[in-house]
Amino acid sequence: MVSLFKRFKITRELTRLEKKAKDDPSPSIFVDLAQVYINLGSQEDALRVVEEGLVLFPRSDELRKVLGFAKKQVLAKTIEQLRAELSKTPSPQLFIKLAQAYLGQGDEDSAFAVCRECLKRYPEDVESRLFLAEMATRAFQKTLNVEKGKEAHMVLLEILERDERNKKAHQELAQLFFGIGYLEGSQHHLSILRSLGRMDKESRDLEQEIRKALDEGAPSFEDPGTALMEVERRGGLIHGKKKGLGSTKRILGSEEALNDVRDGLSRLVAREGVSKAAYIRGSKALVKGEVRDGRDPFLKTARVFAKVAQRTVRRMDLGNFSKGILDGVFGHICICSFGDVCAAVQCQGSADLDWVLQDLQDLVAKSLYTVGKK
Repeated sequence: MVSLFKRFKITRELTRLEKKAKDDPSPSIFVDLAQVYINLGSQEDALRVVEEGLVLFPRSDELRKVLGFAKKQVLAKTIEQLRAELSKTPSPQLFIKLAQAYLGQGDEDSAFAVCRECLKRYPEDVESRLFLAEMATRAFQKTLNVEKGKEAHMVLLEILERDERNKKAHQELAQLFFGIGYLEGSQHHLSILRSLGRMDKESRDLEQEIRKALDEGAPSFEDPGTALMEVERRGGLIHGKKKGLGSTKRILGSEEALNDVRDGLSRLVAREGVSKAAYIRGSKALVKGEVRDGRDPFLKTARVFAKVAQRTVRRMDLGNFSKGILDGVFGHICICSFGDVCAAVQCQGSADLDWVLQDLQDLVAKSLYTVGKK
């Protein structure tokens, strides 16, 4: 137990560091502040402080080290809490959350074990099967372990036995089969999606890639077993890695993507009432308009607002933050965010905010799509 006097000293130190972090921020101040919270056993607050520090100092190695430590502490606490809840009131949702926490720690074996235990208890639960299939697919793509590929295939077929109209299972099988060179199987599941009226943009793109591969004389194997053995023999996927369920990792890098972003920002600042526009990914930003330099308050505000909004929405279990408007003496800052990418503009009262938000959303979506094709 912390004595009353010691707690008073710690509280006073926290107040001092919090004030200094606002008045004169630096990586070391955020590290010290996070360390105090860790010593108090408040890992969530430590994580909050480090994330806020990284918004301002995204290249700080000190903060990244503390971030890794704080995340491990938070995940360990989460795992302990989830295990306690499971012992009292088990449910498939709790099992999935526990598996996700183990994945966050990098403990794939425990995550697989949790999912399999869940399916023993709840064999008809589709969501836990989908999650197991996702993990198996990712593990196969990463390691080319044929057994993981077979497991992903088997689990997805089990889902379709229970729900033959399941869109995600058909999509994932189509992507898995394309990657291993079983093109006929991939086309089969896409044709089912089409007959169900459930084709989306991702499925149509995959359909075009299959046609292109066949036109170019790409190999196509007769069954998934043969295809998987060929992948193992070659030491690589036949048609490249396709993204699995829930994958959101995209990189801004191609010249075409950069040019599209620049054009989109130019169109935004040409709108009435818009003075500044930015496309931000991590520590890098493309800007247009009246942005002075990398220290412009507009950029800092956009980064902080997007990060805080994402974290708040996640903690309240409301899904994901996608877009919003921040009002102040500066006018309005409109933001659209997806993963680690956000686009933002600063505008005045004469601007049509609905149109601005739509343009921002289109800019982010198009940039991710353009890069995703590379």
